[in-house]
Amino acid sequence: MTWEAVTFYILAVVTVTGAAGVVFSSNIVRAAFFLVASFLGVAALYFLLGADFLGLVQIMIYAGAVSVLVIFAVMLVIKDDIRRTSLFHPVSRWWGAAIAVLLTAALAKAVWQTSFPAKGLAVETDPVGQMAKLLLGDYVVAFEVAAVLLLVAIVGAIILAKGGEE
Repeated sequence: MTWEAVTFYILAVVTVTGAAGVVFSSNIVRAAFFLVASFLGVAALYFLLGADFLGLVQIMIYAGAVSVLVIFAVMLVIKDDIRRTSLFHPVSRWWGAAIAVLLTAALAKAVWQTSFPAKGLAVETDPVGQMAKLLLGDYVVAFEVAAVLLLVAIVGAIILAKGGEE
């Protein structure tokens, strides 16, 4: 077994453990930190695959901005006892587990039935430049809409935390 395979399995365990921690954690702040661990594991997998730009984007946007947004939103919005929310109802956990099993089965079926090409794709000479042209050219509207949605989520969390007092 090569070092790349060992590294891949370690990073896969970190990523899946972080995702499982998000799902099964009873404390929402811990779940947010598990989410950060899962995001960092995915970023490390991107680096291992040679997709440096995607790894940096994963760290900056997801592990950085989105995780901080989630943590601040949780800390600003929750005022009362967190155990009284419907997220911790036993029925909700069973429904979530059932949906997760069904989605995993569908994904596994899709992966097993897909015939992947034996050859690798041609490597672009400047993948970061190509990505920049796409993000700031063809997909600039989607890029800006995502930024506005994050800003609206932050403002909404602050308004909810304030409680409408003037």
